[in-house]
Amino acid sequence: MKYDRIYNFSAGPATMPEPVLEEIRDEMMNYQGSGMCVMEMSHRSNVFQQIADEAEQDLRDLMRIPDNYKVLFIQGGATLQFAMVPMNLMKNGAACYVETGAWSKKAIDEAKKYGDVHVVASSKDRGYSYIPDCSGLDIPDETDYVYICENETIHGVTWPKLPQTNGHVLVSDQSSMFLSRPCSVSDYGLIYAGVQKNVGPAGMVVAIIREDLIRDSLDPKVPLYLSYKTHADNGSMYNTPNCWAIYVCGKVFKYLKRTGGLEAMEKRNTEKAQILYDFLDSSKMFKGTVDRESRSLMNVPFVTGDAGLDAKVVAAAKAAGYDNLKGHKSVGGLRASIYNAMPKEGVAALVEFLRKFEAENG
Repeated sequence: MKYDRIYNFSAGPATMPEPVLEEIRDEMMNYQGSGMCVMEMSHRSNVFQQIADEAEQDLRDLMRIPDNYKVLFIQGGATLQFAMVPMNLMKNGAACYVETGAWSKKAIDEAKKYGDVHVVASSKDRGYSYIPDCSGLDIPDETDYVYICENETIHGVTWPKLPQTNGHVLVSDQSSMFLSRPCSVSDYGLIYAGVQKNVGPAGMVVAIIREDLIRDSLDPKVPLYLSYKTHADNGSMYNTPNCWAIYVCGKVFKYLKRTGGLEAMEKRNTEKAQILYDFLDSSKMFKGTVDRESRSLMNVPFVTGDAGLDAKVVAAAKAAGYDNLKGHKSVGGLRASIYNAMPKEGVAALVEFLRKFEAENG
């Protein structure tokens, strides 16, 4: 059966690989002979335990996660991690944050509730259009961790290289670039990602945490569910987890493995992003908003310079089958999110639409 599908440039929940959606469709009523949908089965069943175990192992294979890291599937989005990180990792009550956009700013504001937060670098001075130089950060000795948002979904910036943390633990929010390229997990103490942008449905975070950072005792006021130890000790099943998200993410992990892994994914992402950036660099109507060396492969913000014209582009694009090009409400303009599942053909088609729009409205 064929379905009429558009090119969906949403920042999240976002487009997913069609082969994965087809597998889910085929298993919806009866998962592999179980007689039920995954949404109906007990999380304590052997059938679902196998789903969860395979999802974790496939992710470990994809990212080459070392044995001394735990993989946790935690309910809630990345926003919950803004609080869980300081709750769990602030032993000395101090952390350093790099401010590169809206999401790192939100994380900073939340962390301030739990300890001293030092903003050691910021790109706020130019509207978060670049990643600041972090080769010589002033990090106090008592710092518990250094925090970055490795790809800012709203502002479309990504880190070309990791900051120098002077031996301190690095924490990264990878939500909107998770599994888009190879990752050296051992460079981090904690990686987390809300899965609805590049991996699966909304409602879950994948957290990859080094075992020595999982603390036995926290402030007694910290809710039990907000302790990483709770999830680590119970195999992410302290309570009923987001079974559907684990199942779907597991499907995506297997899809990525059979299509070449993260090295192949980075190559595809680089090629398709280049198509869009080359157009923006040559266009007289549309302009990218991010410095070249900080450009994201996942989220591409751009503008015409005229809010009315931006709105006209969004409406015309939707009518032509290119949806969700409106920029985030906090910054306006336009944005194309071109995650792993967006095919190269979709980006090429969008560029042809924009080129035609420019010719007819320039």
